[in-house]
Amino acid sequence: MTRVLRWLVLALSLLAAPLAAQILPGAEPSAGLEPVIDTENLNYDDWEAMAERAEAEIANRNTSTDRLELIRSQLAQWRAALLDAQSANSARITTLRQQLEALGPAPAEGETEAEEISKRRQELASQLVRLQAPGIAAEEAYRRANGLIAEIDRTLRDRQADQLLQLWPSPVNPTNWPEAAIGLSDTLLRLWDEAATTWTDRNRRAELFDNMPLILILLVVALALVVYVRRWTEAFAERLLTGASARGRNVWSLLASTGGVILPTLGMVALAAAFVASGMPGEIGIQITAALPMVGFTIFSAAWLGRRAFPVTQGDDAVLPLPPERRAEGRFLGVMMGVVLAADQLRFAAMDAQAYSDATTAVMSFPILLTGGLILLRVGRVLRRTKELAERSYALRLLALLARGLAVIGIAGPVLAAFGYVQAAAALVYPSILSLGLITLLFILQRLIGDAWAMILKADEKGRDALVPVLAGFAMTLASLPVFALIWGARASDLTELWTRFSEGFQMGATRISPTNFMVFAVVFVIGYMLTRLFQGALRTSILPKTSMDQGGQTALVAGIGYVGIFLAALIAVRSAGLDLSGLAIVAGALSVGIGFGLQNIVSNFISGIILLIERPVSEGDWIEVGGVQGRVRSISVRSTRIETFDRNDVIVPNADLITGQVTNWTRFNLSGRLIVPVAVAQGSDTRKVERILREVAEAQPLAILNPPPLIVFMGYTATQLNFEIRVILRDVNFSLSVRSDINHQVLQRLAAEEIHIVPVAPPPDPVQTAKTLLAMADLVAPHGHQPDGAAAEPATGPTTAKTPAARKAAAKGIPPDDVKGADR
Repeated sequence: MTRVLRWLVLALSLLAAPLAAQILPGAEPSAGLEPVIDTENLNYDDWEAMAERAEAEIANRNTSTDRLELIRSQLAQWRAALLDAQSANSARITTLRQQLEALGPAPAEGETEAEEISKRRQELASQLVRLQAPGIAAEEAYRRANGLIAEIDRTLRDRQADQLLQLWPSPVNPTNWPEAAIGLSDTLLRLWDEAATTWTDRNRRAELFDNMPLILILLVVALALVVYVRRWTEAFAERLLTGASARGRNVWSLLASTGGVILPTLGMVALAAAFVASGMPGEIGIQITAALPMVGFTIFSAAWLGRRAFPVTQGDDAVLPLPPERRAEGRFLGVMMGVVLAADQLRFAAMDAQAYSDATTAVMSFPILLTGGLILLRVGRVLRRTKELAERSYALRLLALLARGLAVIGIAGPVLAAFGYVQAAAALVYPSILSLGLITLLFILQRLIGDAWAMILKADEKGRDALVPVLAGFAMTLASLPVFALIWGARASDLTELWTRFSEGFQMGATRISPTNFMVFAVVFVIGYMLTRLFQGALRTSILPKTSMDQGGQTALVAGIGYVGIFLAALIAVRSAGLDLSGLAIVAGALSVGIGFGLQNIVSNFISGIILLIERPVSEGDWIEVGGVQGRVRSISVRSTRIETFDRNDVIVPNADLITGQVTNWTRFNLSGRLIVPVAVAQGSDTRKVERILREVAEAQPLAILNPPPLIVFMGYTATQLNFEIRVILRDVNFSLSVRSDINHQVLQRLAAEEIHIVPVAPPPDPVQTAKTLLAMADLVAPHGHQPDGAAAEPATGPTTAKTPAARKAAAKGIPPDDVKGADR
């Protein structure tokens, strides 16, 4: 059992070995650089020594890249400590400055002040200078450390650029092939010699036979996990996808399919442990054995990504709507991309440590790069099949654009390698493959989150496209940006430098504003906002309903408290975050002038909203009329008021119109209001009898106020009708329409009972008579002396032929129409 545990520990160390080799390949010792810095008590002598050594290393062009990276990490630690030291004694310094301000301004030249005040001022000034000294020293050292780090970053970037543009012997030149063949054969011979040497060693051979049971077990486990268990896992995932419930099948199938990566990778670990347990691998064999788990993980991950991106059975919600033959090709290309990356890892593990010539490395790398370029070109062609469906979603449009980029890189990479720019080609082909895999992983995770959210909400389509999965996908995309940067050659120190700059913030006046300040501001403001809302809820539901305040006043009070609470929360948040905004006073004053002109209407509406809440000429629930619109006030905000008309339409009225315009409030102070109902009866009816009937109808209304009593007014008459009005004051004007309808019904009923007729409807006009009338009017306005068809003209003096007022007056005096003014004619 102890031996088994020992080999498991060895297997875990094999997994960590490649990662350690990538992080610190050939790292040199620290050579006297202090690994730990006491941030509480900085020793500036140690810092001076560290800075001088760093400057010497930077000036030496032979300093290795790993050495510069190590120096940079130490300088970054010093810089962080010096940044913290800049705020030393800050509380005491603030107190001393307040004490000096309390003493008043220093006397001008020729003026004197009290001796005790002058002495106290000198003491405080000396204390202030003494307390400021550590901060000033820390700031000077911080700027020096910052400059040294910038120099190292510039040097490393220049070296990286020179390495990418380094021209090696062309791998397509046949004169370089023999040297590459010698390098390959030398590697194979070394592997054989290592195994033969180990076999001739009696002790190593005895160890091999002793570990044979363990080796056989590990080989069987590796074979089962890599071959059989992987197939079973894929089949089980497909069965879940087709046989599970519709709501959760995508989630469970995806989770089950990850076993196709994890279990085979463990099988590769078992295989590597079997090789190590045999004791046969030598130096090169150990390096290849250590790379086996990562090689297997690369291939299995690529196969898994290809299978998820190009599934065997495609549903209606597939990300890539492709025919079956294209999906099969996509799965094959996914596996081949993993094989390309794995082949380069094996080449690096077997040959780069041997320090072969550039020609050998170029020739051995070119077939891998050429295969990778061709695969990228083919993948681009497969993805271009979705171009005609790119209008379906934004993701498909991105894939169509990605397909063009992959095609360009698939051609440019092998061409650069053929000309000898092998490292530049590798910097294009391999990151493109890794980026494509990462993009595919983001798509899969986005779909997983959407399916999981839909399963939680028990809604398939709506849950998958809800806001939470979209925000989660956006967050994952932002989180993946540093990974993309590392894939494309960015150093980890570059990312940490960006984060350091971000966390340090920026200087504004005498205050440094950092993300921590914004976080404190946000947290305090959110807490204040929540407390304000809780207090508003308590007022609205528990306290104010028990008072005698009307509903409009309650609403105004709650809204006012909300505005005051938000304003106080913002002030407290600014103070808690330590933000000094006094430096922005001049800028804010200048901006306020320009903003005032652009936002004067909004500001006017805001001020009007505050006036409405204070004076309350209009409250929620009132029946008002403004600008020809009638309805009930439903809500009053800081900018506008929402009125619901009687047609159930919402009208948004700016608050300034309610303050500056004429507003009729039918229900503000009381609900009573006057109702006017016009009544017209036929000419010849008894007016006193009609008045009595209308008064009885009005007084019979339950909502009518009898003091003052309803008023019946005889408004006038025409040749055909007599016009009356019923004027009655109602207790609740909200029922005016129903009262009007009831009065009309009763009026018709009573008039019919008393045989009083209403105005008859005029019959439609006779067309012939209408034509004759129009001809007669035309004769009136015809010029004097002109008669149609030679007829004799006769003066139109009759009263029936004069239609205009001027013509009628002229006819009465015997004046011909021709002498009337042209305008009247």
